[in-house]
Amino acid sequence: MDSRGNRGDTQGQPYDNERGRPLSMPNRRATGRYKETKFYRVGKGVGFAHSTVCISRRAKPWEREGAILLSCFRRSEGKGIAQNVLKTPEKVRELQRKLYRKAKQEKEYRFYLLYDKVYRMDILNHAYRLVRANKGAPGIDGETFERIEERGGTEKYLEEIAGELKRKDYKPQAVRRVYILKTTGGKRPLGIPVIKDRVVQMAIKIVIEPIFEADFQDNSYGFRPKRNAHQAVDDIRSHLLEGRTEVIDADISKYFDTIPHDKLMQVVAKRIVDKHILKLIKMWLKAPIVEEREDGKKEYKGNDKGTPQGGVISLLLANIYLNVLDTLWVVKKVQERLGARLVRYADDSVILCRGNTGWILKGIKRVLADLGLTLNEEKTCVVDARQESLNFLGFTIGMKRSKRTGRIYPHIEPSKKAQRHIRSEIKRLTTEHYSAVPTEAVIWRVNEVARGWVGYFRYGNCTKALVTLKRYLVYRMRM
Repeated sequence: MDSRGNRGDTQGQPYDNERGRPLSMPNRRATGRYKETKFYRVGKGVGFAHSTVCISRRAKPWEREGAILLSCFRRSEGKGIAQNVLKTPEKVRELQRKLYRKAKQEKEYRFYLLYDKVYRMDILNHAYRLVRANKGAPGIDGETFERIEERGGTEKYLEEIAGELKRKDYKPQAVRRVYILKTTGGKRPLGIPVIKDRVVQMAIKIVIEPIFEADFQDNSYGFRPKRNAHQAVDDIRSHLLEGRTEVIDADISKYFDTIPHDKLMQVVAKRIVDKHILKLIKMWLKAPIVEEREDGKKEYKGNDKGTPQGGVISLLLANIYLNVLDTLWVVKKVQERLGARLVRYADDSVILCRGNTGWILKGIKRVLADLGLTLNEEKTCVVDARQESLNFLGFTIGMKRSKRTGRIYPHIEPSKKAQRHIRSEIKRLTTEHYSAVPTEAVIWRVNEVARGWVGYFRYGNCTKALVTLKRYLVYRMRM
């Protein structure tokens, strides 16, 4: 482990929890060096929990496997999920480092000359590559990356965007609303901007993210450079071992849909006073939502609050807004005074306590009320980890006694919901509906899904779940 709490190449590797070897999570030092964001291309399986993916070190496969598993694991060894990394150009990284150092050294400094950086061709080019690597469905205009590249090429397309930004006549288009199924039932709304808006949002993100990274606290792990879900679970594990076993599982009700625009813009403006940057962010927040009705007609709706999930900049804005809670936690010294550790991954939060859970929960509600947010009373609960388990980021976490040593240790395994989801997905891909599809294509798709799931859940006490998944894969492929 390095000085920033990263486990390097062994990140995600299963380890012996029973022997009580916690990963320490030291405070990150201000080095003045902005850390490069790396984007990993992974299979669909990672989507079963909120995650910023970190691929584990891959051990040798089981000795006697079916062809599907050999193909799955060997491909993750060779071409590799982690091999497809988009590196930030050196000039862009240098700009990010300068912005990060300035923000870190001067906590009250407000940045006022940023807009001209957004339409720099190297930044727009890198933004386009990142957006393209993320793939995603078309927006309301139906434009695709293939059509853009066939029509006139990427360079011409980006020059047109740069011209619009330079002349200040760029206007974002409406956001296409789609719904995805939740594993718990119901549907989750997503907002899909057009490709042009995604590219400009990514360019803005490249410029302003280092500024806010300098302000973010070390208890926040979601959708940040060099931070991921496994580190959040490591943090929980280490504090469970320290005796903070009374856990508040806090669920913010419809967070992304209820963020007040005016309050969010006030928080952003504490660091950025460039009026052109603020205008762009406000236009994206106010962009109308387009829903396609069952009769095929499109319905336009106004957008007076929230930041749509699916937008490139939405996750950064969501982190900026909830950083108010994280900062108050540090300023008020809640952890030192009450022994309560807040661990947050985007809008998913747990608070590990040694008591005073009622008092702490009331304080959280007060802060969220000031932000115009509320807790979901049905999903928010207090769990005694010595007797019950909690589910966080797709994992089930609880204290168990080792049958071998008799010691109490934090037991972390893939949740039952996550295991049911991967089995149902594999079953769907191997049903008779796919009988007309070539076997090689079915194997490739199943491998992609299984590889993504294993890449995320191969962590902690995962052996039983992985063995079960292996058996199920072999069973389905032999049918």
